[in-house]
Amino acid sequence: MTCPIPVSKRSKWRFGIRTFLVLLSLIVVAIVVISCATVDRVIVAPPSIPGATFVGSESCSTCHEDISKDFKFATHSRQLAKGKNAEEAGVGCESCHGPGSLHVESGGKKGTIINPRKSPETCFQCHLDKRAEFSLPHHHPVLEGKMSCADCHNPHKGNMIKGGGTSFDSANETCFQCHTKQRGPFVIQHEAVREGCVTCHKVHGSVNDKMLTERNQNLCLKCHFQTQTIPGAAYIGGGVNGSGAGGHEHSGDWASATCWSSGCHEAIHGSNTSAHLRF
Repeated sequence: MTCPIPVSKRSKWRFGIRTFLVLLSLIVVAIVVISCATVDRVIVAPPSIPGATFVGSESCSTCHEDISKDFKFATHSRQLAKGKNAEEAGVGCESCHGPGSLHVESGGKKGTIINPRKSPETCFQCHLDKRAEFSLPHHHPVLEGKMSCADCHNPHKGNMIKGGGTSFDSANETCFQCHTKQRGPFVIQHEAVREGCVTCHKVHGSVNDKMLTERNQNLCLKCHFQTQTIPGAAYIGGGVNGSGAGGHEHSGDWASATCWSSGCHEAIHGSNTSAHLRF
């Protein structure tokens, strides 16, 4: 027969366990706080080049003066720490291009420095989430080598996104470099295009066809909520008694098609003839 633990001893035992767990939690929190206090930036191991050593960003500016001048105001400049020791830790030009001694000694010979335009892996060492997005079923062909990150981003100047920040061009201009048909001009333009391509598209990759953020009419209903009809209710620009947008009951259409298919609103970027974005 087993002897039960006295109540007093059980209380002491539970108190001891709770005390141990509290102390353990405090130790973990202290380690995290100390780590955050001593490191105020993301530490990423820079690319390696056999036989090369770090020379510092000042050596790069000797030949690449224009890039260095603009880089001071670039989003990526937040990574830049002053002093050669910081460069040896992998911060600055060489954090993306690798150690530059061989490149300097060869007078800028190709192949002696890493060119991220040739491979996205340098970008992915920080942007891990984008690597995952490019692996989704529908994506821009960056992993296939048909595009590079630099086709849409400028890592050396400004806001990184071409057309972003204080640029006079809209961010859509980056997309229109390739998607010229979507540029227009249209007599009637879809307002979503004016808001930005990213209103409807996930620009790196998506599980949905055409890299859409939603696969069905839910994409349109984020803005066009008035097309949802309830008998007896009135809708903005959509009539009354459940007539829906444009005097048409939509709910029956959604079971077999999307808003932009089956001969409906197929001119989703803009139309020259129809205010309802029909061809």
